[in-house]
Amino acid sequence: MTMKPVFKKTKGLTEKATHYCPGCTHGIIHRVVAEVLEEMDVLEDTIGVASVGCSVMTYEYFNCDMTQSAHGRAPAVATGIKRVLPDRIVFTYQGDGDLAAIGISEAIHAAARGENITIIFVNNAIYGMTGGQMAPTTLIGQKTITSPEGRESVSQGLPMRVSEMIATLDGAAYIERVSSHDVPHIAKMKKAIKKAFEIQKKGLGFTMIEVLSTCPTNWGIDAIESLEWVKENMIPVYPLKVFKNLEEVK
Repeated sequence: MTMKPVFKKTKGLTEKATHYCPGCTHGIIHRVVAEVLEEMDVLEDTIGVASVGCSVMTYEYFNCDMTQSAHGRAPAVATGIKRVLPDRIVFTYQGDGDLAAIGISEAIHAAARGENITIIFVNNAIYGMTGGQMAPTTLIGQKTITSPEGRESVSQGLPMRVSEMIATLDGAAYIERVSSHDVPHIAKMKKAIKKAFEIQKKGLGFTMIEVLSTCPTNWGIDAIESLEWVKENMIPVYPLKVFKNLEEVK
């Protein structure tokens, strides 16, 4: 008797095993992006841009054309690709250290110009690959190796809410913040990413999906605790919602 499979690996991912730490949700986010591309039947027409950070090797994991950018410059690289190949789906995959720090100007100006690209922005409130330094998104009171007593606003500033900021720009077409901490929110993440790619296909402008993610290694907690930490600490600071939807305005 042949059993019908009820779940299988998406064709959007390669056979390469990922390098991520146990409990990190980068792998889940990869899976969701890949599933959406496969279900939209655009894998052959998609070009992704890998950033610098924990996700630096995404070009080994996604089963579509990929390229690598310098630290923070993924939106600029994606802009060039999209302008030369406007019929392609073009996305960047960036962490908060890459996008919100060294690459913030690239993200802001790509959005301001209304570049018809999609950014998958993974926010885990810390620098992951380089060992756990404070990021622009690090929470007040959160301990990192460069804020060992906990981030405080007077000398280290306040957390940067990137989605809220980008949504104020006229060129932004669709901006939403989602989370990867449980199954219902992963399902919502998938809908948001699909929506972003659909809006890009319509040529309406810049889209960005911010995904709250975990970093149990640099947070110094276990994998289960890290999921609760997102729910209890990150979501109150980074509320989950649609910040801009040009289709609703029209």
